[in-house]
Amino acid sequence: MEIKKILTRLYVNDINTAIDFYRKLLNQDCDLSFKYTEMNLELAQIGNILILGGTNEALEPFEDTKATFLVDSVIEFREFLLKNGAVIVRELKKVPTGMNLTVKHLDGTVIEYVEYKSINL
Repeated sequence: MEIKKILTRLYVNDINTAIDFYRKLLNQDCDLSFKYTEMNLELAQIGNILILGGTNEALEPFEDTKATFLVDSVIEFREFLLKNGAVIVRELKKVPTGMNLTVKHLDGTVIEYVEYKSINL
């Protein structure tokens, strides 16, 4: 079980403006960019920042999630988290980048766990 990377999440209405700003601010290219049409969102990753773009209505269900943890096995983390007081917010699901799970930790923090595979667009 390993957390490979932690991404800070930002929620925006204009993803193109946000991508341009954070590329300049971090002096890094956009590592990943795709439309998640099922949820009416666009996502982009620049360094350790995950930008979620959409309307206020599309973003609202996700805004309590504070970070995304990229992990080697979301199933192993699910078992560990449940044994350690976490509560499932959104159950295991296939997503464009692999599989994810969203949980509320014992301290109340909501985190998305993603087992990254590849973009399935």
